[in-house]
Amino acid sequence: MNEGTSTLAKLLSEGDVVILSGAGISTESGIPDYRGPSGSRKRHAPMTYQTFVGDPAARRRYWARSYVGWRAMARATPNSGHHAVARLQRHGLVTGIVTQNVDGLHQAGGADRVIELHGSLYDVVCLGCGDITSREELDHRLTLANPGFVARATAINPDGDVDLRDEEVDRFQMVGCRACETGTLKPDVVFFGETVPAERVSRCFSLVESARLLLVLGSSLTVMSGRRFVLRAAKLGIPVVIVNQGPTRGDGYAMLTLDAPLGTVLPELARLTGAETVTGG
Repeated sequence: MNEGTSTLAKLLSEGDVVILSGAGISTESGIPDYRGPSGSRKRHAPMTYQTFVGDPAARRRYWARSYVGWRAMARATPNSGHHAVARLQRHGLVTGIVTQNVDGLHQAGGADRVIELHGSLYDVVCLGCGDITSREELDHRLTLANPGFVARATAINPDGDVDLRDEEVDRFQMVGCRACETGTLKPDVVFFGETVPAERVSRCFSLVESARLLLVLGSSLTVMSGRRFVLRAAKLGIPVVIVNQGPTRGDGYAMLTLDAPLGTVLPELARLTGAETVTGG
């Protein structure tokens, strides 16, 4: 145990902690991030909202790749970091979680009171009529529409899709909205270039503003979508602690930074704070 972990455990033990988590907490579950040690930024350009809604060919490519990648996402399981966060929450030390992730692993690991800032891959929305369905239902419909569709994929990308050859994409058949039949289906996540719903942002700000400590886990804070909460905490004099592998754009606002794997640090924090053996929902 290093001095930084010991110091953070003492800060956590005082409670009223709000967590802001990023992709780095899910890398040990096999989901890469964009900018950290497992990042795929150099090999993968994420889908933008403008391209998705404006280019039918891009939508087909996205859904074909996402159809294959969904199986890997659905198989991903919470790691020791997710479970440790849930134990800290059940122990009464963490009052809420704002996650930039769309993988649902915090909840699968036992956490509640989670605000999914960028939405969830487990839901699908029709941009025409607003109908919302589960990703499982859409996957079933796509399977029926694509009998025998087999594609060899490379590693999964952070937004849940994979790389496929053009000829594989060309074979993929789309399906329409079950309600209006003509609307464009989109995963209920915030794409690059899209705005996070104002009400959701407001809830996140309220949560952060009520915290005694803001703990950032596994985020480079490169984009303002997450960094704004660190800026707000700093403006209000709320201490910020960052645990991430590599530097972040929020380091200058933090009272403490730890460069360490979350799968190691978080279980140790749960042990030091007495939350290690907490069970139940």
